[in-house]
Amino acid sequence: MGLVENVRSWFTSDTSRNKNSALAAGLLFFTGWWIIIDAMSGDGQHQITTGHVFIGVFGTISFFMVNTVKGEYISEDNTSESGARLAKLWLLIGFVIGFASIIAAIWVMIDNFINNDKKDSSLGVALLLQNVFILFGSLVYKFGRNEEDWNE
Repeated sequence: MGLVENVRSWFTSDTSRNKNSALAAGLLFFTGWWIIIDAMSGDGQHQITTGHVFIGVFGTISFFMVNTVKGEYISEDNTSESGARLAKLWLLIGFVIGFASIIAAIWVMIDNFINNDKKDSSLGVALLLQNVFILFGSLVYKFGRNEEDWNE
């Protein structure tokens, strides 16, 4: 019974939400980068170029930008009007970069991989999946955490 109770308390404690969201976000982020690394190491023809990888780099920058803004900075209770505006602008730019990386991955997938018979279309899908996993990891980490636990 001791082991079962320990496992149950790990999932039902106050800090389990933060632990689980961090684990899930890390797994999603890792999976995204693993997909593109696996696609690049496939056949040795290097059909995915450095320019394609930069789409994922921008997704990673978005991940960090979105998750550096605390929820209290963008809440209505924030008395610092200029600080709240800067935090909201930073968050907006982070989300725009994240969604732009997905749009760029879709564009590259269709233009460079699906419409080109010389390239494997699964590499374009890998590029898209990388950015989708990174964005989902960012969203899970941002909205899955309970930031009130940190203020105590």
